Amino acid sequence: MDVELRQLRCLVAVVDEGTFTDAAIELRMSQAAVSRNIAGLEQTLGIRLVERTTRSARLTTAGERAVAKARRILALLADLERDAGTGTGKVRIGYAWSALGEHTTEFQRRWAVAFPSTELQLVRSNTPTAGLADGSTDLAILRRLSEAAAVEHVRISAEKRYCAMASDDVLAPKRSVTLAQIAQKPVAMDLRTGSTTLELWPEDAGPPEVVPTQDVDDWLTLIGSGKARGITAESTAHQYRRRGVTYRPVRDAPPVPVYAAWSRKDPPRGREQIVELLMGLYG
Repeated sequence: MDVELRQLRCLVAVVDEGTFTDAAIELRMSQAAVSRNIAGLEQTLGIRLVERTTRSARLTTAGERAVAKARRILALLADLERDAGTGTGKVRIGYAWSALGEHTTEFQRRWAVAFPSTELQLVRSNTPTAGLADGSTDLAILRRLSEAAAVEHVRISAEKRYCAMASDDVLAPKRSVTLAQIAQKPVAMDLRTGSTTLELWPEDAGPPEVVPTQDVDDWLTLIGSGKARGITAESTAHQYRRRGVTYRPVRDAPPVPVYAAWSRKDPPRGREQIVELLMGLYG
């Protein structure tokens, strides 16, 4: 098998950019060259990776698996090149919704002191493992534990729950709200990575409708329209201030646990020190 790195780069670019034309622009190649590289990769692997149309490119099931592995290979190569060229390392810390909320800036400052020769990169990855499974991150901040068996974790803190609502919502003037009050309208939830589930409410006391969303931006847009409310961790309220959206504490909801997680097979360098630094932020 003779897979070339340029073929993997073309595959990832087509996925990230959405079309062969945009991928070619990003890679500074011709569209024909991108197509040849994808076709060559498919021929080498013996499977169809991309379904092509005149306007877009869509991954097949096999293509989705291939892209995850391609990202990991390219990330490892980038780390190798960076380490060889500068003599310093990099740790990528992923998060699905919010990083560390109000503690994010202080974390970056303390990192520079604690790990002066190691670059910190915060990566938003709206996946259940915040990028650990596909190798795009080295450590993750999770507020909802993944079922992936290869992921280990440690609880570093907990955060209050907040309700997000349109600024003209009838609950907006209140200083705090209850789960029962929130459930009087539909509730928006990211069922893959969000920290809110119907288990928050007693049986038969939940909202009249759950509106699925894809990520935090989709969630905020829906809530700002007034069509739904949402419940989230305190860090989201700090990190995603948006005009037209108001946050209020939920006084009868349990806190959201915050975990540091990593791949069991490939834990990041200095894991213990990183966890200690994270715990120190929350006091």
